[in-house]
Amino acid sequence: MNDSVSRRQIIRLGAAGAGFIVVGGFRPRGVFAAPPPLEEKESYIVAFAQVEENNPWRIAQTESMRSEAERLGHELIYSNAEGSESRQIANVDQAIAQQVDMIFLAPRSETPLAQAVLRAREANIPVICLDRDVDQNVAKVGEDYICFIGSDFIQEGARAAEWLAQTMDGTAQIIELEGTTGSSPAIDRQKGFRDYLAGSFAPSEINPSSAATPAPAPSGGFPDMQIVASQTGDFARDEGRQVFETLYQANSSANAVYAHNDEMAIGAIQALEAQGKVPGTDVIIVSVDGSREALQNIIDGKLGATVECNPRFGPIAFETMMKYAAGEEIPPQIINQDRFFDSSNAAEFIDEAY
Repeated sequence: MNDSVSRRQIIRLGAAGAGFIVVGGFRPRGVFAAPPPLEEKESYIVAFAQVEENNPWRIAQTESMRSEAERLGHELIYSNAEGSESRQIANVDQAIAQQVDMIFLAPRSETPLAQAVLRAREANIPVICLDRDVDQNVAKVGEDYICFIGSDFIQEGARAAEWLAQTMDGTAQIIELEGTTGSSPAIDRQKGFRDYLAGSFAPSEINPSSAATPAPAPSGGFPDMQIVASQTGDFARDEGRQVFETLYQANSSANAVYAHNDEMAIGAIQALEAQGKVPGTDVIIVSVDGSREALQNIIDGKLGATVECNPRFGPIAFETMMKYAAGEEIPPQIINQDRFFDSSNAAEFIDEAY
């Protein structure tokens, strides 16, 4: 074997079926032409492989999946990976071993969980990815799994950038609190934010218009909107607080924060208040998710704005499953229509927030 090949990871998927070889984590194209079929019947045994449940967004997502499964008479086998990639992979493997009818997967990160999707495909179990997607170089939507259901994360980042640039009159020193490294929301929310400030953002053809769609950036972007520090806070409040404290100490001139979710934004608010600063005055903060606590912070003047990322996936997830079972064509991406909250409407919508 060639040395360059021998050093690569070679994984053989030996389940009954195609029995192909994956080299270096990537498999040859064309092994499957379409996801496995799903028999049409009255009720199903479905697995929901949740990434974690340590924040209000994930709790709301899980509750939505549970309540919709119960309403429709399906059996839901729930697993919580508690933020661990290896545990989530094991949870998917367990669902495969249980021979469930369908797997709903909220992957922690793109590439490792794509391998789990391939194993489900090899076992002829259809998969729908919720909220986060998997690496298309490893598992291909429309071939290895049915579809991705979630928000347009690039658009979310761009809308946050638009609001911040307008609010700061085009000049700011920004600290960016990133989400989980390698996850599709973190990758895309960063891309959308930075592309918009650079003047290179293009609205999605899949989701061209919603309440959270930004206007085109001016030619040349916003050269005086500078990101002075950026680090992952893993979508967690306490970690976001600690990371912000460290970055702010090293960048005391920072006057704006872009957090990839509300939990990290609230962590930054707590850190600022502990230092005697006034969030919303000394430092302007924008985030993503649209939680009830975030909207309350907007009402209180501490958080500037948040782009909605709706966690209530149950109805659309099970509706998509039933359409697939009935033989309807499912688009590769089903994009939620999200809203934008700031001081003009937070009080109006807070009772609807999770």
